[in-house]
Amino acid sequence: MKSKLLGVLCVAVLCIILTLGLWPFHSPKNDVTWLKNASGLSFGRYGTIRSSGLLSAVHGVSGSIEIWVQPDQWSGGTILALYDPESRRLFELQQSLSDLKLETEVPDDENQPTKARLYAGEAFVHSLREKKPIFVTVTYGPYGTRVYLDGVFAEAAPRFGIPQDAFMGRIVVGDSPGQPDNFRGQIRGLAIYDAELADAQVSRHYLTWTTKGRPDITENERNTALYLFDEKVGTVIHNRAAAGADLYIPERYTVANKISLEPFWKEFNMSQSYWKNNLMNVVGFIPVGFVFYAYFRVARPIRKALLVTIAVGAATSLTIEVLQAFLPTRDSGTTDLITNTLGTYMGVLSYRNVYPIFTQKFPWLGWFLAPHSQEATVTLS
Repeated sequence: MKSKLLGVLCVAVLCIILTLGLWPFHSPKNDVTWLKNASGLSFGRYGTIRSSGLLSAVHGVSGSIEIWVQPDQWSGGTILALYDPESRRLFELQQSLSDLKLETEVPDDENQPTKARLYAGEAFVHSLREKKPIFVTVTYGPYGTRVYLDGVFAEAAPRFGIPQDAFMGRIVVGDSPGQPDNFRGQIRGLAIYDAELADAQVSRHYLTWTTKGRPDITENERNTALYLFDEKVGTVIHNRAAAGADLYIPERYTVANKISLEPFWKEFNMSQSYWKNNLMNVVGFIPVGFVFYAYFRVARPIRKALLVTIAVGAATSLTIEVLQAFLPTRDSGTTDLITNTLGTYMGVLSYRNVYPIFTQKFPWLGWFLAPHSQEATVTLS
């Protein structure tokens, strides 16, 4: 009797874990809509737009980015990503709670790509509180990177560089290539320059864009991409600069260059969401270890129940991660393999510590959980 009950319980736990790990089982509708009373786009839970082709080639070692943005939540997500599909070199502007985070990849001592980050602390505080857009400008050149907020200098990083090949690649707005990292909010405008803008130019662009709806651009500023987001209908955002790639709104939400089983050392970061997700993955697989170890000890006793149970947890996790590579709303990485297997092992330890307690206090539950060798003792008690 209890063999059947434990078998049903194992199947039920497995179905729940697979559902939680793979839901939704399809590519959802792209949650991007035009603003009704202003130029711009609103990005919902799963929203993204991307360029139809490569950016115009840059000619120097300097450049600038302007983006008019309004976050809707005190959370996070990638606002803008510029990346090269071939080398996977990228540059990203991200919301990290109330901070603006710049992230890029630079070669380490062994010429391997490693992530570099720059924070503009509490850049979005007033925007979130007052529900107003903020004009972000990033300039880079031989002497480092500078960040401006609403035309005013905010942060400088002399050693923070941006790879040129990223600016010869593609654009993703509202999400990140490789793995989903959705931004929730509004984008009012975007411009890219093949020149490092000076303070006066940054201030002039902010004033003219926010008052006239477009920046006052001179020829020597070498504007390579200008998206005003003023179409208000359709699925194309036109590049108003010289010949270059337009942006388009896909019908379904997808992730550009989706990564399968991303290495754990590349996934690692110190963000709160990273550690929260890891904790959830550990806790989520404790029931797997508990019920399957009970099954292999009670219903179908085997000698190496611990190892087989851990193998079941690891195989389940690997199945989920492989399938998640085909689901745009889910991350596929090896960190989850580690945390899920750890959770399975903790489930085994939970069983070993729980069933003696139930044996003493709740004889009927003790009978259900105890191995065959201890059933007589449980019954007599």
